[in-house]
Amino acid sequence: MYYKIKDMPVQERPRERLLKLGPKSLSSYELLAIIFHFGYLNQSALDLAKILLNQINNISELKNMTIKELTKIRGIGQTKAISLLAAIELGERVLKGHEEKIQIASPNDVFTLLKYDMITLQQEVLIALFLDVKTNLITKKQIYKGGLTQSLIHPREVFKYAVKYSAYSLILVHNHPSGDPTPSKQDIEVTKRFDEIGKLLQIELLDHIIIANNNYLSIKDYMKTNK
Repeated sequence: MYYKIKDMPVQERPRERLLKLGPKSLSSYELLAIIFHFGYLNQSALDLAKILLNQINNISELKNMTIKELTKIRGIGQTKAISLLAAIELGERVLKGHEEKIQIASPNDVFTLLKYDMITLQQEVLIALFLDVKTNLITKKQIYKGGLTQSLIHPREVFKYAVKYSAYSLILVHNHPSGDPTPSKQDIEVTKRFDEIGKLLQIELLDHIIIANNNYLSIKDYMKTNK
């Protein structure tokens, strides 16, 4: 006879047990039930999890199962199979320390990466993106919050991170809360200063991007066209 999870005592339900005791306290079939979320007809998600585990010798076999194989089990449709394989893949990446590389190949890539972080800010914020030789993002650092002036933005605050992370190049990014991406004289002077120091240190300043609402501007491109 099958029982619905909602008919179980609250303290015995998988989600509630995880909240109270943590994921390590749950059995494999309870964890699977949380991923499945729903059962099938008169079978609960717990029932489906037990049926699945009874058909394999070891839980590690799950990572080699295909969607086609999983959906052969009555009650496990494509959605449940996809959720399960996604969870397994994510777990493997966490264990392996897998990192997705983000390549910054254009000003638009910078805008896509940072627009949601910067368009709602009420103060100017300067962020530095540190890149490897293939322009993959190594890391990003917030350098300063406030007005962008040469006297307050010292290059050593940026280049010390470039050296620490063995960056091949970097990109400066700051926002204009006014919504106008046009660079100020100060923006251009800061860019020139960092460009010169970058050349001396052989850590190239690829660009300085201004983000303003849903617009962006490359200061290096601006300087080329406004000589």
